[in-house]
Amino acid sequence: MADEKRAFNRIGILFHPKLPASLPLGEEIAAFLRERGLEPWLCSAWDEDEVKGRVCDLDLLITLGGDGTVLRAARMATRAGVPILAMKVGRLGFLSEFEPSVWRERLPAILEGHFWIEERMMLHAEVLRGENRLNAYEALNEVVVSRGALARIVRLATYIDGGYMTTYAADGIIVATPTGSTAYALAVGGPILPPELKNILVIPIAPHLSLDRAIVLSQGASVRIEVSTDHRAMLTVDGQFEVAVMDGDNVRVTASPNVARFIRTRERTYFYRSLMKRLTINHTEEAEG
Repeated sequence: MADEKRAFNRIGILFHPKLPASLPLGEEIAAFLRERGLEPWLCSAWDEDEVKGRVCDLDLLITLGGDGTVLRAARMATRAGVPILAMKVGRLGFLSEFEPSVWRERLPAILEGHFWIEERMMLHAEVLRGENRLNAYEALNEVVVSRGALARIVRLATYIDGGYMTTYAADGIIVATPTGSTAYALAVGGPILPPELKNILVIPIAPHLSLDRAIVLSQGASVRIEVSTDHRAMLTVDGQFEVAVMDGDNVRVTASPNVARFIRTRERTYFYRSLMKRLTINHTEEAEG
């Protein structure tokens, strides 16, 4: 494995405020870093205003939580190009590099430059009402346009690169990255894409008498979804926050110019073995639960 020669002097540590083990672990890591003459900064992953204000001054961001914490960190760190080292403290850890039990042996090697950088594409989504852009968002996993609280389908006219493709009558549409192919998209029967790809995945949720297959697009593709509904629909970003969209609104999704950068110490072929391990663990937990 080739070493990455990079100096990490200013290191941010994001803990999950709802996981009891996360903050004490963060404090322990911060003390370790101070002993090495480094400048750690400890903050809740949920305090997005503070993180966004400080992330540009950091060389490395360590996350202590599950995949949700990593998703938050990616959206906040991507524009600054700050790499993320994810430690699995939460239940799900598809994006994590290692468990907290081994951090004392793994972290010193990383600080000495023994790692490689994995880049993963992100999505850029915009909500348009007429000629006005209401909001813009970045996503590492997926952008979902779906029905709201009422159990009624929405009609979603979908355009690829400006050309009409089809109108889905469905509970919604998932527009996902390869990273997101192992998240919500996988749950509704979508394909698994390796993380190094730059494709965009479009897959309907519970389609009714309309196209029911996933479509894989190139990185440069543009997806526009026109919402037709007599009630409120929702835009969800990485499953972490939602925005109301109205009849006639458009959601435009493209590959983001930014990428999420992850610190990796495993071999570059780790993905499928890690995926099968996580899926096996989750099935076992469900059977025992």
